[in-house]
Amino acid sequence: MKIIVNNHTNPYFNLACEEYLLDNVPGELFMLWRNEPSVIIGRSQNAFAELNLEFIREHNIKVVRRLTGGGAVFHDLGNVNFTYIVAREGAETLDFERFTQPVIEALRKLGVPAELSGRNDIVVRAGGELRKISGNAQCVRPAVFAAGGVDRIMHHGTLLYSADMSKLAGALNVDPDKIKAKGIKSVRSRVANIADFLADEYRGMDAVRFMEFMLGETPGERVELSPADEAAIQRLADEKYSAWDYTFGSSKQYSVTRKKYFEFGTVEVGLDSDCGVICELNIRGDFFGVRDVAELCRRLRGVRLEHDELIKALDGVSDYILGATPAEIASLIL
Repeated sequence: MKIIVNNHTNPYFNLACEEYLLDNVPGELFMLWRNEPSVIIGRSQNAFAELNLEFIREHNIKVVRRLTGGGAVFHDLGNVNFTYIVAREGAETLDFERFTQPVIEALRKLGVPAELSGRNDIVVRAGGELRKISGNAQCVRPAVFAAGGVDRIMHHGTLLYSADMSKLAGALNVDPDKIKAKGIKSVRSRVANIADFLADEYRGMDAVRFMEFMLGETPGERVELSPADEAAIQRLADEKYSAWDYTFGSSKQYSVTRKKYFEFGTVEVGLDSDCGVICELNIRGDFFGVRDVAELCRRLRGVRLEHDELIKALDGVSDYILGATPAEIASLIL
């Protein structure tokens, strides 16, 4: 097995790196990697329904869509990710145990009482309940795309080592009663950090040392990405993974109603969107305005659900909602 050395922490690059390896580098591959603060959403998820976008924007958290299914996960430098890429070898169904068992065995050597729960979570038992420390996902790449001309499986998972749980909760905290959306919804689980369960002799191990330990438990030859590899991965990151259209524009139909009290009055926004674009918008409330708010609603149809574009489209909003600023109304829409 080749162990790919990847010290990048840009999530656009790292998700692009997985796809590049899947399609261009033959053989069995393993990679450990970390991302700066980011949320990684599943292939079929609705970004607007899954995420607290105001929190994400305020904390400069990147959002990236991945190749695999499953739910949204939070990454930061306290979260270590692992990726296996292997030939499918005729497997009829996705096999999570094959890839999670070596990870579980390594964690147990650190004193962590890890076990596989359900189909794709690694958990520990704490205080009489299961706490999730790893979520896993897989996809199959058809031979027509994959390196070597064979179907390949990519399995990747998170390892919550010393992640910032407040950021995790803030980024993924969406009120389900407010939203009706098409797309795969995340199943929220109670989570915990691996560092809290280490045996005494390993206490104080940071995330970098943890990565080195996990690499030491994985047999294989370490291989550096070549300059040509890096350049190709960066192109894919720029053209696909950092593109609004890929992450947000592929979100399915989404409806939301939000209401908030401001000093200038109560404003309620109801909107329908598809592919990240406003299809219909209604604004109601006890505010005052010089112009009919229905005109503003018509003006916003066709605008992308993206903060900066909404700010531009809401220029002059105080004519319709006296005292309101574009930022205040944009935050209500998003």
